[in-house]
Amino acid sequence: MTTIHQCGCDICQQSDFHPDQEEHQLMNLFMSRLDEQQRRWCAAIEAKKRGHGGTTLTAKITGLSVETIRRGRYELDNGLVDRPVNQVRKSGGGRKAIEKKAIY
Repeated sequence: MTTIHQCGCDICQQSDFHPDQEEHQLMNLFMSRLDEQQRRWCAAIEAKKRGHGGTTLTAKITGLSVETIRRGRYELDNGLVDRPVNQVRKSGGGRKAIEKKAIY
């Protein structure tokens, strides 16, 4: 089971109901079902929609780092040209196989 991030924004931390709380919960539920690059791009789109300060607010809502969201914005602004279509990571990305690690 995937853990759903609990929003850390000021609105969701207060005890009184606010309509944004439901939006933040739904956003985090949706993002919990995405892979890492899809989360990055989704957060980048949300940050861009929010305008000035949107990256910081989106980071509080989603739990993603500001740098991750900025990377997503950069990738989207460049049309995802360097991103593979059929896989999450670029070739050679991710953890190396155990037999390839050097033993000292």
